[in-house]
Amino acid sequence: MNNGNEKTRLKIFTWHVHGSYLFYLSQGEYDIYIPVNHEKSEGYYGRGQTFPFGKNVIEVPAEEVRNMTFDCILFQSEKNFLTDQHEILADWQKGLPRVYVEHNTPETHPTNSIHILTDPAVVLVHVTHFNKLMWENRNIPYIRVIEHGVTEPRVSYQGHIPKGIVVINHIQQRGRITGWDIFEEVRKHVPLDLVGMGTHESGGLGEVLNPVLPEFISQYRFFFNPIRYTSFGLAVCEAMMAGMPVVALATTEYVTVIKNGHSGFIDTNIENLINSMKYLINNPLKAKEMGENAQYIAKEKFNIQRFTSDWKHTFQEAIHLTIHNHEEKNSIY
Repeated sequence: MNNGNEKTRLKIFTWHVHGSYLFYLSQGEYDIYIPVNHEKSEGYYGRGQTFPFGKNVIEVPAEEVRNMTFDCILFQSEKNFLTDQHEILADWQKGLPRVYVEHNTPETHPTNSIHILTDPAVVLVHVTHFNKLMWENRNIPYIRVIEHGVTEPRVSYQGHIPKGIVVINHIQQRGRITGWDIFEEVRKHVPLDLVGMGTHESGGLGEVLNPVLPEFISQYRFFFNPIRYTSFGLAVCEAMMAGMPVVALATTEYVTVIKNGHSGFIDTNIENLINSMKYLINNPLKAKEMGENAQYIAKEKFNIQRFTSDWKHTFQEAIHLTIHNHEEKNSIY
């Protein structure tokens, strides 16, 4: 383990949990090691074929992980923290600097759900301030918020298809949280297309791979996000970065990002959202203007340099924290 020196590339070990997030995380100046096994089970399917990962995302056979040295361990799910680490890491590796990124809003209860993290030596990262606000984080002393970052696509907004586009994986199976009922109601009144894994069965167009998704969605007049309760979706960040106006529910973190009537429309009244979508369909020039406003916000708030810089700083913070704790422990003896 190095001491977080700026000139030394950090070696981060994590699992492949959320492909899009891992891709954007990998844009930073550090190396990411991910395990792979023959079964390609959850978290262990390696780089895969979907995302154009760079050389700094390195596959490691699962059985070899315990023989390697890393600078920091990054947990991305309850399974990583409660199960995976005990199956794949050596005991000495469990004492390395550790960070837990919580991708989700609390599901069991919106305000009273207690986070599973109990180890005060682990840095807890939330991806939105709303998530940090809602989770019961107990007495974890090191809690950070790292908001999303996405790369700027090499496409520009076209908006010539007078429809809205929805990008959600398995929307029908996931039910009310992802707003399946809202989507069904809205598409009775407004032309909408749906893409994502498992959407063929729901009258959608199926999956559109991430590398070509920005160009695909940029042809639509607006981006619609019917999700009731989740973290700020990367697909929304990507749509804004591509210059699309966004229509969404006025819930979770969206109310702090989308400026109503300026970069899109947000509301908790579905009828109002339907009327706003009809307005965008009938006013392509206004939709383009609002998309430009959304893009400006995205470049300020979700730029990839800020995101990777925040993550590198957090990894270094975890390293310094571990060194300090070891020195303090040794000084007692």
